[in-house]
Amino acid sequence: MSATRVFVARLAGCAVFDPAGDRVGKVRDVLVVYRRTEAPRVVGLIVEVPGKRRVFLSIGRVTSIGGGQIITTGLINLRRFEQRGGEVRVIAEMLGRKVVFNDGSGEATIEDVAIEEHDPGEWEVEQLFVRRPKGATPFSKGQSAYVTWREVREQATPAGEAQSAEQLIATYSDLKPADLANTLLDLPAQRRQEVAEELPDDRLADVLEEMPEADQVEIIAGLGDDRAADVLDHMQPDDAADLIAQLPEERGEHLLELMEPEEADDVRMLLTYAPESAGGLMTTEPIIVSADATVAEGLALIRRHDLPPALGAAVCVTLPPYEPPTGRFLGIVHFQRMLRYPPHERLGSLLDQGLEPVTADTSAAEVARMLASYNLVSVPVVDEKHRLVGVVTIDDILDYLLPDDWRSHPEDGEVTRRAAARAQLTTGSIPIPHGRRAGDGTR
Repeated sequence: MSATRVFVARLAGCAVFDPAGDRVGKVRDVLVVYRRTEAPRVVGLIVEVPGKRRVFLSIGRVTSIGGGQIITTGLINLRRFEQRGGEVRVIAEMLGRKVVFNDGSGEATIEDVAIEEHDPGEWEVEQLFVRRPKGATPFSKGQSAYVTWREVREQATPAGEAQSAEQLIATYSDLKPADLANTLLDLPAQRRQEVAEELPDDRLADVLEEMPEADQVEIIAGLGDDRAADVLDHMQPDDAADLIAQLPEERGEHLLELMEPEEADDVRMLLTYAPESAGGLMTTEPIIVSADATVAEGLALIRRHDLPPALGAAVCVTLPPYEPPTGRFLGIVHFQRMLRYPPHERLGSLLDQGLEPVTADTSAAEVARMLASYNLVSVPVVDEKHRLVGVVTIDDILDYLLPDDWRSHPEDGEVTRRAAARAQLTTGSIPIPHGRRAGDGTR
């Protein structure tokens, strides 16, 4: 092997290659088993392969670890990983645990774990990088130190006290929300809740939007009301509405009262629309400008870092006021059209004359056919007075059409799913939706 000691936190996200140099996935965690008198033994890696599937790679199939990459024998069992009793995930479960020094000098928290190869294919936990709590007697070289497994013992977490998730969150800081959501769904329920509680409000909101609604409800149910309301404030209004609709009515109304009034008003409006309608699918936060706004102003608005790509594909032009429900809707201007005109050009002269908005009660099937027929990523939604109330984006429609468990099993049933989607677009039928939308590598 090209390396004999590796810190596990640095392995997260490392690419895994076969002997021919083809990438087969990336590391998400390291799996160990505890032993009574010896340090934990490494049994394998948890690897994410294309399709977001997590699989088990036996450590015996790893031929090289180093340079930010891992080389295997090329034999990987693609059966979905399932954790067995006695197995522990280092990043997900060991980081953040408390240990007690055998010499009686106090306790510390595990921030990283080093694994070392003693014989070919035989790896075990060798060192821990630990940190003392603030105010504790410092180490000779500061509050953090490297210790061997034999110098400490794990301390049982007192009832009611959560295991720290700070280091786990730092390890996964570069993950996209969808990837972090999948990672959390792989964790035991208690650990998942611990991580959720330590994530910043905006980060947790992004992650919840990528989860099945049942898991969203479980996490929100474990948060205090004030924290839950803060997270809902950061979610897209349509996603927040879907989530609140799944909660007991009393708690849902209480959370709406705790939310920022402007955000709560958007959510309440969405809850009044039928779930299978354009109004039930739309988001209430499109880019809205006046007809006198210039191309330069429109392009500046779609450059916002926090703007979802589908919402940045076009700007909506209306009469005042410019918050939904707006004044009379005039039309939309696609960003590609803006790129073809000088910065001083007025957006009111660049409207797409061929695109008609849909009404809030238009069926989801009709909206889907419209997006597909005209190769659109969004369509404006108006009320009976032709006022803009929101837009339905392509991701709203896809989330609606896909099966309930597509987030949990994205690689399963692709052909069936595509055929079902085509049938829905052809016949206009839409299924009753979920939520508010009614050794050898084989182990």
